[in-house]
Amino acid sequence: MKKTLKSILAASLTLSTVLAPLTAMAQEENAGIEISFMIPDWGAPSDEMLARFEEEYGIKVNVLPTSWDDIRDKLAIAAASNTVAADVFEVDWSWMGEFTSADWLAPIDLPDADAFPAIEQFMLNNEVYAVPYANDFRIAYYNTKMYEEAGLEEPPVTWDQVMEQAKTIKDAGITEYPVSLPLGADENLTTTFFWLAYTRNGILFNEDNTLNEEASLDALTIIKALSDEELINPGNVNGSGMDAYRQINSGDTAFIVGPSSFVGRVNNEEESTVVGQVKPILLPGVDANAERTVPFQEAVGISPNTENMEAAQTFVKWYTSEETQLELFDAVGALPTRLSILQQLIDEEKIKNTGAMVELAEMVESPFPNGVPEYYTEMSAEIYNTINKMVTSDLSAEEVVKELVEKVNSVVEEFAE
Repeated sequence: MKKTLKSILAASLTLSTVLAPLTAMAQEENAGIEISFMIPDWGAPSDEMLARFEEEYGIKVNVLPTSWDDIRDKLAIAAASNTVAADVFEVDWSWMGEFTSADWLAPIDLPDADAFPAIEQFMLNNEVYAVPYANDFRIAYYNTKMYEEAGLEEPPVTWDQVMEQAKTIKDAGITEYPVSLPLGADENLTTTFFWLAYTRNGILFNEDNTLNEEASLDALTIIKALSDEELINPGNVNGSGMDAYRQINSGDTAFIVGPSSFVGRVNNEEESTVVGQVKPILLPGVDANAERTVPFQEAVGISPNTENMEAAQTFVKWYTSEETQLELFDAVGALPTRLSILQQLIDEEKIKNTGAMVELAEMVESPFPNGVPEYYTEMSAEIYNTINKMVTSDLSAEEVVKELVEKVNSVVEEFAE
């Protein structure tokens, strides 16, 4: 039912009248309460934002800037001594299984959980244990100028076309390595394997958490072919994932599948030499565009041992609210996890040349049928080391898939005991 502007304004005034005393009550009830917030620099609110939060709710937030790599260690040390490393802290998507198994996360009361498309990645038994604040999902990017110079009128919609068009670009001398994917022995190679297998096959892990051999072979075959045909820079086997992605910014490659943050990066003159040339598109699939993409988001969670649970819950809701997501984008460039705010930034042209970005944001799916497992770190190491060995040797995809399935399933069985 449509509302008139008059009725909306009336409702707003009524709501403001109600909220004013509630805010005052909150300030009085929370006076003197302090909570700690452990977060990497890329997610830290500005001092001005925190001052406004304290003024509105009466809760002081002490930010503990901590590198992403150190957060897990600090939480583990604190848990071992029954102390609290921080009341609220960063929760990477890959940590969910480990953190929930170790009881490092408290359930979060989030009435509007459905506003976050990838929230299931942070849920267990229908309860939310972390709320995503920084969006990251895989998008395909192609350099329109390079494709046009090679006489290619349309971007690829299948991986066969990716290969064919890459060879055309290479043969035309436009760039020696038309495709870039991470091939180094690190986490980015694992996530590349994940999204490639899952977006092409709709499955990666079986219902018992074992690795699906058919989908794995499919992904390995493509990675091996791109490597053997030297359509990917051989130096990627020793480089970082970010180095592989940045090749689209430097104009050294024509096609990547990379983080959603590169929608902004490729059009940032401080980071890119190809501003205005790169277009975000749907991921290629088998016979047509893929019908899904995979999210790799950053979230925040709450310690179950905090002495200020209500204040921590209030802060998490504020930190992931619509207003704060807008401010975080302006302050640190965090891409909103709420689709409404992502669309608003695009409508206001704060994010430009977005292509299929919003469409893909609505297509996110986790490849884990039972949630991210607690043994993710051990499993990931087996995956990226095995695939890196494949692209640096004469081993075929058929040979490697047997080894990979055996190693991953061994980890699964070990933790099942």
